[in-house]
Amino acid sequence: MSTPFGRATVFVQPEGDYFVVPRHGATHATPPHGINYRANIAGVEQLGAGEVIATSAVGSMNREFRVGKIGLADQFLDFTKARHTTFFEMEVVHTDMTHPYSGRLNGELLSAAERLGLKVRPGLVYVCAEGPRFETAAEIRMYKALGGDVVGMTGVPEVVLANEKRLEYASVLIATNWAAGMQAKVSQEEVLEVMRSTGSAVKRLIEATVRALKGERE
Repeated sequence: MSTPFGRATVFVQPEGDYFVVPRHGATHATPPHGINYRANIAGVEQLGAGEVIATSAVGSMNREFRVGKIGLADQFLDFTKARHTTFFEMEVVHTDMTHPYSGRLNGELLSAAERLGLKVRPGLVYVCAEGPRFETAAEIRMYKALGGDVVGMTGVPEVVLANEKRLEYASVLIATNWAAGMQAKVSQEEVLEVMRSTGSAVKRLIEATVRALKGERE
């Protein structure tokens, strides 16, 4: 679909319950620093959706949030460098970011997880790095010292732009690896393998949450 900020790829779920926006494009060919975040979020708004449930593969810096586990973001630290971070480039608008992630959506996700018997860890601090490279061990030590729990490359400015559009936003985090310096090396193959193994559980979680938001409690 077309937006004032470029084109966004959107898949419509057959029952019309929700839309799926693959942030990396239909073939996962767009690197994290090259994603048109503004087009994606503008497209969501144009479609009339008021809520966004995002998914992100992350490296865990928290030994209590182990590889293969699912969590929810509560706060973020932004270490991106060269992205379009706002819709308000020509006007003075200061958007409140005290609580960037929707407490209501997080609560619905946790309730859905309990009904499904899934363990989901709330309250995680997400660190967004620029990418596309993985982080150095020294960077991970710094992020941990600043209070970060997980590190990824796509959560910002997406969450910021969603808040600017007054969309409720939640981020489901999948720990696909230990962060740099906590294991011998980090590889893309490992990330993809863990994503594949946890994908069905995340899909069930999101679908159950969508049903709950529609009032169709199981």
